[in-house]
Amino acid sequence: MGVQIFGAKKCQDTRKAERYFKERGIPYQFVDLSVRGLSRGELDRVQAAVGLENLIDKESKEYARRNLKYIVHDVAEELLANPLLLKTPVVRDGARATVGYCPDVWGGWSDKGAGR
Repeated sequence: MGVQIFGAKKCQDTRKAERYFKERGIPYQFVDLSVRGLSRGELDRVQAAVGLENLIDKESKEYARRNLKYIVHDVAEELLANPLLLKTPVVRDGARATVGYCPDVWGGWSDKGAGR
């Protein structure tokens, strides 16, 4: 598999991540979170790389709209049910993953042969 970018078209950091890979000729697959979220397996792999608490965007409008600040909830179940709660972009290359715009980390991936 190659690089996957999970994000929203409206997200500026997601667009910057797409541009980063496009400019370097690195093939990637874009997954729009407003259309499709992460599967359980994808979430588990990303969670193993970055930690579950780093994935949920506690500053997002969706987090506030759902009143998750005041409700006891299972973070993984909320992320699976509502992918717009994810911090974006989530960039994944096999077992490696990042949350947010991280060109320094991605540069190390391409040096080691991304996805291989």
